[in-house]
Order: sequence, then structure tokens, then C-alpha cells
Amino acid sequence: MKINILTTSDTHGFIFPTNYVKNNEEMPFGMLKVASCLKDLKKKLDNVVTIDNGDFLEGSPLAYYIAKVLNQTSPKQIDDVFNLMDYDYGILGNHEFNYGINYLKNTIKESNRKFLCANILNEKDEPAFGTAYNIKSINGVKVGFLGLTTQGTNKWANYGNLNGLKIVSAVQAAKKYIPIMKKEADVIIVSYHGGFERDLKGNLTEKFSGENESYQLLKEVKGIDALITGHQHRKMSGKLFGVPIVQEGRRGQYVGKITLNVNKEHKVTSSNAELISTGDYTLDARIKKQVTPIQNQLNQWLDKPLAKIDGCMKFSNPFEVRLNKNSFIQFVQKVQMDKMGVDISATALFNNEAHGFENPITMRNIITNYVYPNSLSVLEINGSELKKAIEISANYFAVDNNKIIVNPNFLYPKARHYNYDMYEGIDYTINVSKPVGERVEKITYHGKNITKNQKLKIVLNQYRASGGGHFPMFNDAKVIKSDPTPMSQVIAEYLKYHKLIKAENNHNFKIIKK
Repeated sequence: MKINILTTSDTHGFIFPTNYVKNNEEMPFGMLKVASCLKDLKKKLDNVVTIDNGDFLEGSPLAYYIAKVLNQTSPKQIDDVFNLMDYDYGILGNHEFNYGINYLKNTIKESNRKFLCANILNEKDEPAFGTAYNIKSINGVKVGFLGLTTQGTNKWANYGNLNGLKIVSAVQAAKKYIPIMKKEADVIIVSYHGGFERDLKGNLTEKFSGENESYQLLKEVKGIDALITGHQHRKMSGKLFGVPIVQEGRRGQYVGKITLNVNKEHKVTSSNAELISTGDYTLDARIKKQVTPIQNQLNQWLDKPLAKIDGCMKFSNPFEVRLNKNSFIQFVQKVQMDKMGVDISATALFNNEAHGFENPITMRNIITNYVYPNSLSVLEINGSELKKAIEISANYFAVDNNKIIVNPNFLYPKARHYNYDMYEGIDYTINVSKPVGERVEKITYHGKNITKNQKLKIVLNQYRASGGGHFPMFNDAKVIKSDPTPMSQVIAEYLKYHKLIKAENNHNFKIIKK
């Protein structure tokens, strides 16, 4: 007998096949394509179980519009899509908490799929959302499904969104529950919203922080028959320690398919894992009809002009912006400093879809360039800590054939452009030819060299302020002021009072090689 597990992960609220940079563009992803893909596969396969592996309600302009512009208590339009697709199980991702616990709880209430989460615990050390696991009988075979969420949720969630909750290691939770499940189930499937900290050969690919535990999970926990992963947005299928694994990219680019062959004794005798591209599938007509009204409403809001630009704030090469800065980056820094009342700021160009502001500036520009619902915090740090932070950002660069390039560690196993910060309010030079940790040659503040013990106030997004991205010099204890307003809203509010924006670039930092 074959059991087929069909999975998605990190869909991030992308229902239509567009990244919203341009209106009505069809791209090879989106839940409307996933819906057609799943429908097709269900017709061809027996004993199908469908699982969404998390990060489904935040990340797209549509998700933001529903939560922050319409101020709904849940993303009902997105939940309706999943309900129409008839998923069996849902896992919580780290971004499920960005709009608050009540928003998430309401989502769970109106969703038909059963949510599984073994390692996010309440004050009684019990699973806080759904159940830890579920046993499903498939033609007499008892199949157990265990849900796990990355510990990285602690860094990604907004301040206050995890009050009263505790996130334990996925490995720790699996060691607790899988022996219990084995007493009831013949087959064990683990769906983990987390990725791999090592490659499939066992080589460490990132600093161990507990954010990704898939390799350790399969190495140390016996009895797992299949593992669904996510969070890193990688496109993976294969086997590790003989266990089939999948990771389905992002935005519904792929459906993961794991097939288990089970014998009469209810044991898995063989297995297979593959990814199925959704790009060539047509849009599911029934679901499209249901969500088109909210999509049309969103596009009208996105295209409303907010302000004009004196000059140019567009760019076509994100790497050049990270090397040489751009008027768009200086504008974002200016808005952050204005909002929080300090004169040192840090921000990143989060991904390579960023393209700067067109003229006139619209919400479409804002929300497709500043893609995260970050709020802002002010930290008090010293000069030594600032230098260490810039040194971490300086590791973004490497030299190859006498050219400055992106350090491959920031591209694999996951693109992490968001962990390279550019700073404003100071002048500094990074010499990429020098060893990592010794690249910052000079930092000045108001024309004077910064001393090690000099006290400084800096505005950062909340992810970085809490140390996210492996910046240990930043932490919650150093926060002296916070504001809960999402950055996209902060920018829009600034433009209400500044209808003409001058494009400026003071070139306050230099990236060089000698």
C-alpha cells in the first residue's frame, strides 16, 4: 500500500501568482496554482494526506492589507483559501506570530485543518496551539503526525507576541513525543517548520543557534519515517539517514510529495521524495473567484500616490546599493531616525526583489521594498559594540578574482541579504581584503573618531534589536525605547507630511579592497 504525503511550506500569504511589484503579473507560484496542483495529484494518487508546514498568514502585501489596513481580527480571506483546498494538517511557522497571538488564535478557530505544535508551550508546559500530534488511520495503518516549530520564532516575532509562551527545542520535543506516538502508530511523519543546520554530508552550514535542527533531529531521534521541513525557503527532496525529506521553497513554488510503501505488517519498506513545480498549473477558478474582490481592493490601495520625488530613488542592481548606497536607503534611514528621535540608524535591503521608489511613491513601492512588518527600537550601545556589529555586516562581502562579491555563506543554504546592515549617522570604511573581524578601518560620529566606551543611541528594526541574525551585541536589555508601528506604516505616515522627497546620497560608507 502506498501512502502519499503532499506538502506546502512558507507560502507567506501569496494567493495570486504575483510579487506585487507590477500589477497583474503572473509568476510561477501562489496558492491558486498550488490548489490546481493538489487537485490534480489527488485524482492520480491513493491515500493522500495534505499538510501545510507553516508561515502562511504573513509576508505578502495581501496579508499586510488584511491585518493592518482593514484591521481584521483574522485573515479570513486567506483562511478561506486553505479551507477550500481541504488540508488535513497545519503547522505553525515563526511568522504566524507577527500580527499577535489573538490574530493567530482566531485563524486557528476558523481553519478546518488540524493544527499540530508540540514545542510551543503555555505556562503549564502544555502545547499552546492545537495538539502536539495526531494519529490518523489510513486503510488500517495508523499514521502519526507530529508538528514542530523553529526556535527562531523567539527572534522573528514582534515584542510581546510570545508573552507567556515557551519554545523548546524541536529535537527535545521529538524525543519526548515520538516514543509515545510509537505506542499508538505504525508510521511516524514529522512536519517541522525549520530547516537544516548541516548539509546532507554533515558539514555545518550555519552557526548553531537552534533555529534549524533537522539534521540533529534525524540523527538523534529514531523512528521517523518521513520529515517535512521549511523556514529556509530551500528547494530540497531526497533522503537523510534513509529518511525521505522535502523542503518546498516559498510562496507555493513547489508541492512536496513523499510516498511511503507500507507492507501488510504496517512497516515502511521503501520511500520516495520529490518536488512538483506548480508554475505551469492554471489558477484554480473557484478559489480565484472568491478572492478576486479582496485582490482588486488591495491593488487600488497599493496604487494610490502618496508623494513625489525630486530626483531618482530607483535602482536595478541591489548589490550595487549594498556596495555604494542609494537615495532609497538614505531615505529609509532618515525616516527611522525621524520616527525614533536619534541620529544613528541601521537598515538592510532585505531581498533582491527590491527596486527602490518610483515617482510618484505609492504603497506598492513601500510594501514591495520594505517587505517585513518590522517595528522599531532604540538601543543604547557603546562604540565597541557598534564596531563589532559593523564587522558582522562586513562579513557579507568576499573577494573572488580581485572582485568584491557576496559571501556565499549569505546565499547558501538560504539567501540572507537581510543580515547585511547599512548604517547612517556615522561615516565608516570596510576593507574587504582584511580578515573577517578586522575589516572596519574607521568609524566617525559628527566628524570625530568613536571611542570604545562612547555611549550611542541607535534605531534598529525589532528583529535586529533583539539580536536576530547573530548580532549578540544587540539584545532586549539594551532597548530604551520601542514603537509598535510597522515600518511600512511609518514610511506612509512620513509621506503624509512630506509630499516632496529629495533624493539624496551622502555616501557615508565605503566598501573597498586593497
